[in-house]
Amino acid sequence: MLKWEYALLVRRRQAATNDIGWEVVFVWYGPDGSMVDVTPYGDTALAHLNRAGDQGWELVAMSEDPSLPGNNELHRYHLKRPKPAAPPPRQRMRVGGRQRRTVTG
Repeated sequence: MLKWEYALLVRRRQAATNDIGWEVVFVWYGPDGSMVDVTPYGDTALAHLNRAGDQGWELVAMSEDPSLPGNNELHRYHLKRPKPAAPPPRQRMRVGGRQRRTVTG
């Protein structure tokens, strides 16, 4: 059975932290629970989505949060990809002709 893993790309327009004005920040929430600022990898949502697509991610949904005050924007891009198959369990090797020892008491 095919299993999926999910990730979230968040685009946030917010007040700049080191300047007057606005900045756009992109944060990647990975399937392992990691949270990574991926802003340096591109300046548009399309650049980030194409980068994720190159890594096997597929966009499944997009949502926007209209409840933010002022000029803030928040967009969420929900992605999924097939989960890598777990390796088969290792077989124990038995050497033929070897007797098992039994303890009798």
